[in-house]
Amino acid sequence: MLDRLSNAQARRVALAAQGFLDPRHTVPTMRTFQRTLERTGVLQVDSVNVLQRAHYMPLYSRMGPYDVDMLRRAAERRPRRIVEYWAHVQAYMPVELWPVMQHRMASYRERKGKWWRDVDEVLAARVLAEVAARGATTARDLDDGTPRDKGNWGWNWSGTRKALDYLYMTGDVAIAGRNGQFEIRYDLPERVIPADVLAQPTPSLADANRELVRRAARSHGVATVQDLRDYYRMSVADTAAAVAELVEEGELVPVTVDGWKRPAYLHADARLPRRIDARALLSPFDPVVWERARTEALFDFHYRIEIYVPAEKRVHGYYVLPFLLRDAIVARVDLKADRQFDGGAGRLVVKAAYAEAGAPEDTAEELGAELRQLAGWLGLASVTVEPRGGLAPRLGEASAAR
Repeated sequence: MLDRLSNAQARRVALAAQGFLDPRHTVPTMRTFQRTLERTGVLQVDSVNVLQRAHYMPLYSRMGPYDVDMLRRAAERRPRRIVEYWAHVQAYMPVELWPVMQHRMASYRERKGKWWRDVDEVLAARVLAEVAARGATTARDLDDGTPRDKGNWGWNWSGTRKALDYLYMTGDVAIAGRNGQFEIRYDLPERVIPADVLAQPTPSLADANRELVRRAARSHGVATVQDLRDYYRMSVADTAAAVAELVEEGELVPVTVDGWKRPAYLHADARLPRRIDARALLSPFDPVVWERARTEALFDFHYRIEIYVPAEKRVHGYYVLPFLLRDAIVARVDLKADRQFDGGAGRLVVKAAYAEAGAPEDTAEELGAELRQLAGWLGLASVTVEPRGGLAPRLGEASAAR
């Protein structure tokens, strides 16, 4: 087993672990979906819909154009394969992680949820009884006009919605599905989680931590303690303890990665391919780039999402996606799906396009081909490249080419 990796080797290990060594399929199947989910481990959910919802994009980046209804079927049809929980942040996770998350649920019960400290426990008990009686239910179904509070991030949540969120964080209810993309339907866990999963005993806290770190290590291939901690949002102390145990068991191998300031750990089953032939646009919430310090260490790519930055202060744009070509991030593009253009035919708008230093000669052509494929998957008839960014002129020509 290796005890030292070049940065290029670490990059290939990481991309292979995330599924970029797997071929894209002409027609991805549920088996393809399952394999891809095993690579990523979790799919972060986010409400931004300027291009495509965040949880759909990592699957597309790895599988290519696929039927997004596969994700809904995996989350809502029996036997459920995935369920939403606060696993990274709000995310889809494999349903078998439900017992592993019991300690996290208990901690949220003690803390009165993830943000709220003023949860009305009488109201929460009443809401839980209503869910038990009604079955899968939304906050709107139960809302009785309780006062609203903008609270964290400005969300205008009622007391009922806060109570449901508290019950969800504590595991008293689970997410049974969504009406459209946004409205959540809650139900009792026994009507959502498969019976054989619910019947499993709760592992000890040490065992639960070890399982989460084990999964994070498989998804990363090679990682620091800080990388592993972030994947399932654990504490550094719990992560370090689990890493030490997995090293002792031989599942993780300490390695030095050239250019990395911190010790790293290679998963014993990680693949080290000689090359990666990926071509993918990465969502800002993709596991490859969501830990920005890791992204910079692996790819020498400084990346920040600028959604919350005032327009006049943005450097690259509102919703900027890195472009992965082979084993390097070679460009970034600010994208928007204009679904109302041309009477509803729609277009994919490239608001800005920038090449990274040292980008290969075929960057514009490969990115243009990827944009055309993305537009087709999104049901958009054309690609428009606006004249902002050094890559825009060549990309405009490449995107129009067939």
